[in-house]
Amino acid sequence: MHVGHLLRLDRLDLSLVWGDEALLGQEIGGVTATDLEDPARFLQPGEIVLSGLVWWSRDGDPGKTERFVSALREAGAVALLAGEETHGEVPRELAEACRVHRVALIAVPAHTAFRTITEAVYLRQWSELSRRPTDHFALPENVRVDLDRALENGATAGELLARAFAHLGTPACHLLTSSGRTVARTSAARTELPAGRAAELVRGGHGTTVRVEADGGTAYDGWHLHLPEAGQVPPRVLQEIAELLGRRRRREDRKRAATGAAFAELVDAVAAPRFDAHRVRSALASCGLGDRDAYTVVVAAPETSGDSGALAALTEALRHVPSVAFAVADGPGGEAMAVVAHTRDAASGMRARLGDVWPLIHACGPDTTLHAGVSGPAAGPEGLNTALTQARYALEAVRAGAPSPSRVAGLGDLDGLGKLMAGIPVDVRNVYRETVLGPLLGAGRGSGTMLLETLEVFLAHDCSWARTAEALHVHVNTVHYRIERIEALTGRDLSRLDHKVDLRAALLCH
Repeated sequence: MHVGHLLRLDRLDLSLVWGDEALLGQEIGGVTATDLEDPARFLQPGEIVLSGLVWWSRDGDPGKTERFVSALREAGAVALLAGEETHGEVPRELAEACRVHRVALIAVPAHTAFRTITEAVYLRQWSELSRRPTDHFALPENVRVDLDRALENGATAGELLARAFAHLGTPACHLLTSSGRTVARTSAARTELPAGRAAELVRGGHGTTVRVEADGGTAYDGWHLHLPEAGQVPPRVLQEIAELLGRRRRREDRKRAATGAAFAELVDAVAAPRFDAHRVRSALASCGLGDRDAYTVVVAAPETSGDSGALAALTEALRHVPSVAFAVADGPGGEAMAVVAHTRDAASGMRARLGDVWPLIHACGPDTTLHAGVSGPAAGPEGLNTALTQARYALEAVRAGAPSPSRVAGLGDLDGLGKLMAGIPVDVRNVYRETVLGPLLGAGRGSGTMLLETLEVFLAHDCSWARTAEALHVHVNTVHYRIERIEALTGRDLSRLDHKVDLRAALLCH
């Protein structure tokens, strides 16, 4: 096992602070945890060192850091894994010392236990040992032949899982994605794990978990074999089964890639400036989504523009939703868009289902905040362009700060003026605010701020003179004077409902 392998173990959630390719390629010989200022006498060459940095303090002797890292280098340590729990981050001077002494430095988040790292290293080493040429702990030849034949004949992941473990007494085993979706399970695993619990197990819970290596896996949908009982299956056997499933996964990914052009055509057709119903119907048929009861459009995007992984995140989220078929493709500006086909009865629950699973998806990804907007149901292809507009509006609302614990919004969430305004493009909101409140903003720095505050408090207190005066700690006559001044500058009459709404909407355009 090399140092770089640690960074690819999703359940550890480690991040590289400093280290080049040569350092990350070093073989790990063992693990030592220490918080001694000089740990040299307890280290062996080739070990990684786990430290909670208890020995370090912000106002302490800078020489401590130099001595600690120097001791690691002299002892032949291949990497320092520094815990963030004690100080909230990895100190910069530690990173600089590791760079000078050429010791790879990896940050360990507070939620990752050192014990989990130690177990991961030794489990991997045990697995690699058991995979060396030997007559013990290997899949029997007849089982390997049977599995290869089944794979060639197009067996599903579930069928392969059942055959692979049959000669071992069929222990309970789950094939899970990083977000906790169950891909398959053996018959002994009688119930499907709840997605939240499964995601915890993948990240390092009880039992044995082995990652299925596949080129197409992402942080959201990578496969993992999980056995609730540790030690039931020899590591080499588990590794061979994982490799077999990796081959199955690669075939699955190739098939999905072949549908990419059809999915992209559907997304382009739905989003086209001039809606062409014939083109949309043809694209739906090419994606296997023609003649369905109802459709929903879902749009996902990062909080800020850029390469966000929104496509992979939205794809995995929709795979969690039962009884739907969908096509998903990249849209403009890092946006991912999906057309989801389902029964009419399932239409109303689409927003809730995505809201339930989105936190699990979000927990798998990089440090990117992803949001999603969900349209209302469209009865047929003709309504898809309108549904896209609805989904994008809901997306803009939640990106602009409309409350949504799951970061997923539907039209039903836009139940107030503030949430409605949040979905309007920011450039339009800025123009509206300037148009309506511009005279107040130009009334002088101190005066303008005072008048805006008075207007906001006045509207918040239902235009009550007495309660506004109490809230602002001024005389009621002062409130009357300020409101008259606001009305004169804006040309609005605060005794009229429509003018109140105008001013309230402008205040919300921030």
